[in-house]
Amino acid sequence: MSKITSYIKDSYVELTQKVSWPSWSSLQSSAILVMIASFILAVVIMLIDMFFKNTMSWIYNILY
Repeated sequence: MSKITSYIKDSYVELTQKVSWPSWSSLQSSAILVMIASFILAVVIMLIDMFFKNTMSWIYNILY
């Protein structure tokens, strides 16, 4: 049981004193960047999906 208590105390000390947390403005700008990148990636994947859907429909219409 003492190992678990020691682990929890050491973890708390590390998180409160040794970890450098980002500032609020840095965190906001990073979150906005991730949202924009996710949106762009989603649009690119949608366009690729539409391209393949239309290409396969065109091929199936020719064959059948």
